Order: sequence, then C-alpha cells, then structure tokens
Amino acid sequence: MILHRRRELLLCASVLAMGLDATASANAQTATSTHHRASSHRTTTHAKTKASSKATTSSTVAATPATVPVAVTAPTSTLSAQVNRRQAVASIVSSRSESVVVTGSALSTSNNQNANPVQIVTSKQIEQTGATTLGDYLQRLPSIGSSGTTNSQTNGTGGSSCTDIRNLGQNRVLVLIDGKRAAINGNNSCFDMNTINVHQVASVEILKDGGSELYGADAVSGVINIKLKHNLSDGNLTVRGGITDVGDGQTGMISGYKGWNFDHGKGNVTISGSYMTQSGIQQKNRSWANPVQANDPASASSISYGSSIPTAGRFITDSGDYIATGSGGVRDFTSADRYNYGNDQSLTNSLTDATLAFDSHYEINRHFTPYLNFNYSHRNSSTTMAPMPVSGSIYPSTLPTTLYIPANDPYNTTGEDAVMYKRMAEWGNRRNENASDTYTGIAGIKGEITHDWNYDLSYTYGWNQVMNQLSGVGNYSKLLETYGLQQVEPGNADSALVYNPSVCNASAGCVLSNPFTKLSSAAAAYSNYTAHDHYYYQLRDLNLRINNNHVVHMPWANGGDLGLAMGMEHRGEQLAYHPDALVEAGQTLTNSASYTGGGFNVTEGYLEGKATLLHNAFLAKDLTIDGQGRYSSYNTFGGAKNWKVSINWAPIQDIRFRATLGTSYRQPNVYELYGGQSLGYASATDPCDSVQAASYGAKSATVAATCAKQGINSSTFSSAYSGQTPTLYGGNSKLKPETGRTYTIGTVITPRWIPGLSASVEYWHYTLKNMITYLSSQYIMDQCYTGANTNYCSAITRVASTGQINSVTSTYANIGGLKTSGIDFDLDYRLRITPHDVLTLSNNFQQLISYLQQNEVGGQWYNYAGRMFYQSGTGNPRVRDYATVGWQHGAFGITYMMQYTGGMIWNDGTTDLTRANGYGRTKTPGIFSHDVTVTYRWKSWNFQGGVNNLFDKKPPFVASATDNSAAALYGSLYTGRYVFLQAGVNF
Repeated sequence: MILHRRRELLLCASVLAMGLDATASANAQTATSTHHRASSHRTTTHAKTKASSKATTSSTVAATPATVPVAVTAPTSTLSAQVNRRQAVASIVSSRSESVVVTGSALSTSNNQNANPVQIVTSKQIEQTGATTLGDYLQRLPSIGSSGTTNSQTNGTGGSSCTDIRNLGQNRVLVLIDGKRAAINGNNSCFDMNTINVHQVASVEILKDGGSELYGADAVSGVINIKLKHNLSDGNLTVRGGITDVGDGQTGMISGYKGWNFDHGKGNVTISGSYMTQSGIQQKNRSWANPVQANDPASASSISYGSSIPTAGRFITDSGDYIATGSGGVRDFTSADRYNYGNDQSLTNSLTDATLAFDSHYEINRHFTPYLNFNYSHRNSSTTMAPMPVSGSIYPSTLPTTLYIPANDPYNTTGEDAVMYKRMAEWGNRRNENASDTYTGIAGIKGEITHDWNYDLSYTYGWNQVMNQLSGVGNYSKLLETYGLQQVEPGNADSALVYNPSVCNASAGCVLSNPFTKLSSAAAAYSNYTAHDHYYYQLRDLNLRINNNHVVHMPWANGGDLGLAMGMEHRGEQLAYHPDALVEAGQTLTNSASYTGGGFNVTEGYLEGKATLLHNAFLAKDLTIDGQGRYSSYNTFGGAKNWKVSINWAPIQDIRFRATLGTSYRQPNVYELYGGQSLGYASATDPCDSVQAASYGAKSATVAATCAKQGINSSTFSSAYSGQTPTLYGGNSKLKPETGRTYTIGTVITPRWIPGLSASVEYWHYTLKNMITYLSSQYIMDQCYTGANTNYCSAITRVASTGQINSVTSTYANIGGLKTSGIDFDLDYRLRITPHDVLTLSNNFQQLISYLQQNEVGGQWYNYAGRMFYQSGTGNPRVRDYATVGWQHGAFGITYMMQYTGGMIWNDGTTDLTRANGYGRTKTPGIFSHDVTVTYRWKSWNFQGGVNNLFDKKPPFVASATDNSAAALYGSLYTGRYVFLQAGVNF
C-alpha cells in the first residue's frame, strides 16, 4: 500500500513538475510573444498547443500534450490515479515524439541537430524591426547579399523586392512557401518579397549551403522557406503606421486573420488579409543625394554634377557647343548648365500591397486529410524619373541615330548643322507605374499510409501578371515631324535629315515648332507617348512526398533509427514578355525591347536516407549521416543528377560537429535562353570620356591612343551619358546549365552549464562552373580600350557624327566560374534574471574570406572580396554583423538592434581605383546603424513602437552617378530616421 502510494506520489510529482515547467515555458513565451502568440495565450492550452504544432510541423503528426490541472493533489481514488498516470505517460511520450521538419531535409529533425546550416527567423524578430515588407527585413541579415533587388532601387526594378544569398544573385536562390514552390514575378523572374504579408509569416528558414539535391534547380546558393501561420482558432487585428522625422516616407498597414475549428477540431478554416501603403521619398528631399555627382574626378576642377543634357537643349556644331537661351537664340554651354536630375527622381519606391490568404483542411481519418491553400497579392508601385533625354535612336530603330538640326533650318541661328541633345521637360517627368497580380493555389491530401509511412500529394498552380506603364517616353517619329525634319533615306538610321515643314502640316494634330524653344502644350501632347508592357508567368507543379522517420532500428547496441524520404515532382513553367508595340518597333525614345517567350517542363525524383548510427554511446551522444539524391529530366537539357551527403556528430551533449558536401544545378531561365534583344542603360562610363580616360593609370596612354584611332580626343571628349552606357542585352539559346559544388564544416555549442546559450561557427565554400550571366559594359569597354582583349571592340558601336557610344552589346553567356568562401558565427543566449525579467542576446556575423570570379572561360580570376562595384552599387564587404539585445520585464519589453557593414575598396570590374594626383575617393568606410523597439502588452492588446536609424546615419558617399550612394548596400539608410507605432488586438 505504501509502495503503491509512493508510486502515485512520484507520478503526481512528475505531473506537477511538468506542469510547473510548462507554466514557466508559457510565461517565458508570453514575455517575448508577438501578437499572434499573445492571441494564442487567450485560448485553452489544448487549442494553443495544437495550433502551434500545426504551424511548425510537416508530414509528421505531433501528439497533443495532455492538459495539466491547475491544482494537483494526491489522488483520492484508483480511477484518478490511473487518469493521472495516463496523462503523465502521454505527456512524456508526446514530448519525445514531437518533431518538426527543418528546411534542408524531408525528415523530421531540429535546428540544433541539423547538419545543414539553417538560420531560423521568427515572426517576432521580423515585426520588432518595423519592416513593412519581408524583403526590407531580410536585407539586415549578413548572409543576404547586395545582388538582389530592393525597394530603394527605383530604376528598372518594377517595384519588386527579390533577395539573394552570399551575393550569388537573385536567380540562384530558391524561395519556397511552406516548403513548396510559388509563383514568381514575371518582370524580374524571381520571387517578389513585397507580395508577402509580414504579419502572416510564422517564421523564415534560410538554408545556406545550396539545396538542388532536395528542392531542384535554382537552389544554388540556398533556400529561403517562408512558413506562414496556419490552423488558427482565434483572431487578430493589427494596425501599423510610420513616418520619417522629416515628414515623408509615410507607411500604413492594416492586417488581420480569423480562424475557426469545426467538427471537434478535425477541420479548420483560416483567412487572413492585409493592406499596406508606403509612400516613396523624392531624392531632392535628402541633401546627401542631391545634387548628383556624376563622376569620381581626378581633380577638383574636373568634378561634374548632373547630366550634360539640359532641358533647354544643347546644340553641338563643328565650331561650338551651345545651349538654347529659351528665346530662340543660343549661347556657349558651360558646366553650370548641366541638368541636376536628382531634383526629379524618386529615391525609394511608392508601394501599395493588398494580400488575401485562405487555408483549410479536414481530417477524415489519419490516412486522409485534404487541404487547400490560396495566397493572392495585388501590388502597385510607382516611381518618377527625370524627363526623357533626346539624342537619337538606338538599334533596332531605323530612325536617325543622331538628331541634328540642318543648317538651312530657319530656326537654326548657328549657321551650321547642330546636333541636338535635349531633355524633354515639356513631356513632364517620366513616371513608371507597375501593377502586379500574383496568386498561388495548392490543393492536396496527406496522411499516414501505414506503419509510420506518411505521404503528401499536392498540385500547385501559380500565376503572375504584370502590367507596366511608363509615361513621358515620347514618340520619336512624331517629334521629328513637330520639328519639320525628314530623313533623306527613310529606313536608314544613318540617313541625313532635311528641313521639310510639310511633314508636319500633313499630319493631323502636329504643331510645327522651334527646336530652340520649348514645345507648346499642343505640340508636347502630339509628340509625347505612354508605353505599356505586359508580363505573364505560369507555374504548374505536381508533387508527391513520402517519408518515414523510423523505418528500422539499427541492429547494434546504441544504434538509432533509419529514416527514409522519397518523392517525385513534375513541374512546368512558362513566361512571356509583350513589350509595347511602338517600343518594340523603335519608334519611341525609351529603351528598346523585343518579345520574349518560352518555357520548360521537368520530371524529377528524389531520395533521402538519414541513419542515426549511434545514440547515447561513449563519445557519441549522437552520430548521424544523411544522404540525398535527385534526378531531373528536362525537356530542354536532358538529365541531371545532384547529391548531398552530411555527417552530424555530437561526442557529448554540449557540442556538435557537422559537415555537408553537395552539388547544385541551374538551368538557364526563360530570359537567359529566349530573351529578345533589348536596350538598357548600364552603370558604366565611356573610357574616352576625359575624366574616365585619366583614371587608367599606366594604361591611360593606351586608352588615349585607342580613342584617337576612332577620331576622339580623350583629353577633351565628354560622354553624353552621365555614368551610364546604352547596352543591348539578349538571350542565348546555346547556353549550358550552371553546375556547382558546396561544402560546409561547422560546430554547434549548447553548454549545459550555461542554460539558454547556443553558439555555432560555420565555414562555407561555393564553386560555380559555366556561370550564366552577361559581362558588364565597363568590363567590355575596358578590355577593348586598354588593349587587354581587343576582340571585345566588335561589341562597341559609336555614332560616326558625334563619337558618342551608340551601344555596347552584352548577351548572356557561360562566362567562366565563381569561388567564394567565408565564416558564419551565430550566437543566441536567453537568460532569466528574475522571475519577471528575461534578457536575450542574438548575433549573426559573417566574415567573407574570398570572392573570386572568372569573367572568361580560362581567363583571369578577379578577387572581389572587400570590393564595391561603385558604378552599379553592389559589393562584397568582408565583414557584416547584425546584433540584437532584448529585455522583457513582465508586459514591458525593449529591443536594441545594430547593423554593421564593413568598408570596401571601389572597383570598376577589373581594377581597384587609386587616387589620381591625391584627389578623389577610392573606398567606403564601415557603417553602423542602430534601431530601438519598445513593446507593451495589456490584456488582449499588444502595443509596439520603435525608431529605426536612431542616430539618423547617412549612407556613405558612392560615385554611382545615380543617388550619391549605393542602394543595394545601404538602402536601409535612405529613409533616414523613421518612427513607427503598432497596435494589435486579439479576439
């Protein structure tokens, strides 16, 4: 009897201890919870646990912990003892069996026991920054590079926000939603982070060592898996607003969700939605960004600002360089007449985004659980640019490549043929408006087959449509008519022009005008034009996944389980770009473009095996090996094989060593394969420009001689394009797929004597072969004019009459290889100081060791580590760090966040810049920025407020000829000091 009672008392003590531990855990969780977690706090323990499990598990069913009574006393009957005993056993079993799937494996594991280097970001970490878009948050992380697209890049981005890992490019990272592919943006051919409601995100898992062997192509640098909130049984409404300290950059967001359980919890329906608006910032409202410095001069006297093409009109003859006076006459052009385009262009995008999500499932039995997910986003973005410059046409247009006013034109007072460069302020600022609709629907069924074999069969359909409108681009042929100009040889771009007023008089609506004065409103309306482009993308994906974490147990002492996962996937993707008909014909003055369309389909199969060789053995607390393989059959390139192996060894509980080795594969995307030839303005400067020519050091004489052979005096010549070069891009149907290999070696330390501490160090190395990209225009021009490789000279064409560059041709090619390596250091520490005070520390650090790129097959390797491509604004800082310190005191919390980006040497693609005559800038210093957020919880309400860029740190100067800095690297500082407030209520 006494023994029986002792057992009962021990059992009760165990239950009580687990209950107290669960209560402490719940209190700790509440102390750092987001509005979603706080809302769960209001539901019952059963509902909260179930919702949390469903949100974080995949293909495995977590047992629901038993509800612990509020007060536990000694049992008063045999029945109560049996109930308590069953509850205790159920709780113990559930705690042992509960597991989650972490990105990088199709089998259940945990982050600290995963061989793959995976960084997990929680919803709390995202929301405490005040980020209105997921892309804005990810830019904080050291592993996220500057080769993506951000909301601070306004020229040609179409309002999208696309991320990259390790500076390997946004087309080499695979973005998943809840572990499955989703529709990408047809304009940029990448996943648009602006389409995600940040309040709907449960967590983000970043796999930082590739993933082609498990997830297929595109996962070269890694995988970003965005896990959304599902299976909710409560509701929440959150409102957020923010503004800069100078009164612009206003943001607003309203977001909410509501979930319902039905049929005793077997089924659930959850809906969520949001509306976000973010006003753009004009460049003129930031003194550091205006006026725009157009070059990196060799002396104070050679510094220039803005553009050489003014709104009044610049006219160059054989004997003079003039600017129109506005009354029909001309005077000599001086540097003071340069046009400051910074007054008229956007510094950040204006965005509005509406999202709607639907999630449902119903558990018929443990074998059949049908589910349906749907995510929709409608995004609008807009930016402004300076008025369209007019200098002539560019291939493939057959209109005049040089717009000159004939000497016999009655309006021409110079008496000579005058080449005209004019910025058409009469047409107004160019305004780009982009509307994007994206939806992804997934229908599937999952459950247990038999004996712990689980399956997940789904079909995904994704679709994206982008409509882009660009106003103020002008109709070149109608502008010629307005000026009464006619080609002597129609259809010949090099044809002479003659004055013939009848070409205007014969056209309805045409108003004959003087090119040396402003156009009338009627003449401007006749010659102006608004272009409309359309993009379409479609995804179809049939996916079957089967897994079993416990197939067999190793038949030796201290052996563990063997887990197997397998699956197949059949995927098809199509993309089409329909440019404006007038743009495609070369009749406008904006960038020319051609139709692009194509697609592919692939059938794939994968297999993963994870074997725990030893568990709880001497010097082997855990020893696990994992192997993954994938075979892909493309209709475009045939078969491809990828694999990864890993080992995970914990000699004792406190330390774990891990290593991975795997391959990657990326087939060319539709734009790279089938892209029609189109014009863009690359960040590059003509080597014959007088300032640029003087920057080549020992090679300056060779550059000057090459320019002289083309009739250009490089000591006096001035490029008409301010830091830009017209470049023709296009696809290449002869491209070969990229291949790569990645390996990582690291350790994870979780010392028992320091509870709450987790630290990891990881060395990583990537190698890419047959890298698909296009050479930079600066590289092509430098190779030609310095004599390094004169074969590139054939890719450069100039206008015979002016010497200005007409175009540089740079199509996609397999250019060579890339090797990069570095070290990641991550630290997380949670310390409970008092029963009401919790201190949390987190630090993500990246040290870049090398970044070697080969621009030609078999050619020279360039080390770009610690270098910034100052003209394009991208770079590879050797050191990046993101640290947070949080303190929670009951319902009150405060978090401090710090970002650091190391300094970089400026590089033009081949050579580090050096000072000429001791003048000019050649590097950028290291930059710190600081943020603070305060939270408070009151009943069912959650309040949050914060200040980003607390000390109003200005971005460093970069001679980008765009905005005096580098948006891809320092875009988070463009807003300046930013204040936000948020309030949420749970119901």
